[in-house]
Amino acid sequence: MPSNDTIAAIATPAGVGGVAMVRMSGADALTIALKHLSVGSLQPHRAIHCRFADLDDGIATYYPRGYTGDPTVEFTCHGSLYVQQALLQALLDSGARLAEPGEFTRRAFLNGRLNLSQAEAVADLIDAVTPAQHRLAVSQLRGGYARQLAELRARLVELTALLELELDFSQEDVEFADRSELNALVHSLQHTVGSLTASFKTGQALKRGIAVAIVGRPNAGKSSLLNALLQDERAIVSDIPGTTRDTIEELLTLDGLTFRFIDTAGLRESADPIEALGLERSIKAAQQAHIILFVRNIADPFDNQATDDIASITARCDMSEKHLLVVHNKCDLPHQGTPQGLIVSAKEHLGIEEMKKTLAQVAKEYAGQNSGILLANARHYDALLRVADSLRHVAEGLEGGMPTDLVAVDLRDALYHLGTITGEVTGDEVLSTIFGRFCIGK
Repeated sequence: MPSNDTIAAIATPAGVGGVAMVRMSGADALTIALKHLSVGSLQPHRAIHCRFADLDDGIATYYPRGYTGDPTVEFTCHGSLYVQQALLQALLDSGARLAEPGEFTRRAFLNGRLNLSQAEAVADLIDAVTPAQHRLAVSQLRGGYARQLAELRARLVELTALLELELDFSQEDVEFADRSELNALVHSLQHTVGSLTASFKTGQALKRGIAVAIVGRPNAGKSSLLNALLQDERAIVSDIPGTTRDTIEELLTLDGLTFRFIDTAGLRESADPIEALGLERSIKAAQQAHIILFVRNIADPFDNQATDDIASITARCDMSEKHLLVVHNKCDLPHQGTPQGLIVSAKEHLGIEEMKKTLAQVAKEYAGQNSGILLANARHYDALLRVADSLRHVAEGLEGGMPTDLVAVDLRDALYHLGTITGEVTGDEVLSTIFGRFCIGK
């Protein structure tokens, strides 16, 4: 249940700045605030210039039902560390208590101002550092995703109600829903859930970074290419084959999208157990990547070896949602012809900017194919997989003539797991985990 005590916290990041904000919310927020202001009253939704507790001049704004749903007062003062802490302490001494991490947003959820998926989007919005991450968080916060879940839940409730009504009249052997219509509804629900879970890979890519695996034979220049992309000596470069034995990951933002570049060990069979483990990790990185960069030495002939390497990679990966780009490196060395693909020299930094543009274009095409509502939260993904599993049991039960009471149990399970996303069904431990990752003051 929502708590009615009054909480306060500094809402801006730690450190010195031009301005800072101290936020207070709860039943006594206005009463406590007026004890420390040079004005006798605050008008709702109006910013008032006044003096704070003889500490500073600033702006006070009162909201009868603020972000949390409770009375809220926000103080905007100068960014002095002393002023911030002294103002906060004055509020605490007058009856407020220090807010816990995420407690303002937790109260907004408990007071019905946000559902749980929207509350989680607030944290994603704060953490967003690229336009793609921002769009993803704003889309979820504004409720498009929540509306789709609400529609899904309403249809599940309707289906459950029909079956449970039959249970109430089981002695009369009455059917309130045609089984063919129920089957059609269940398959429609499965399709909706399936579309959401299928979008998780794209959502995660936009949220965490589009994974780009850099693979190829030893000495093809994979580590040099990573360094050229980052414009930093991140990976050790050597003429000795097999220098890279583990994966190295680094983030880079290109045209508003975050990329996660993964440098891998060279593709070659080896009796060395450590090098063999590196090869295994290289293949795993390729399997989990959204884009695979196959790097080769342009001075070497594009023979059966290169063709076999590419075939080996594609055979071990699901290429339905991947892009493989062939990168011909070391173009500063003597070579014959102009092969198809990206032509670069990581050492001389030739063709790198063109390569970045190609990667950004491929990534935008990838994201554009999944431009609808995207699932990006791992907790939601796990819950929807459980919903899908329950719906599968429902479909099998209806098609197999299973008793109505057993089918209804699986439907209730689906509703339960869906409710853990939106907050209809959520324990204190889950809430503490979710809001514990928020900053204090939000």
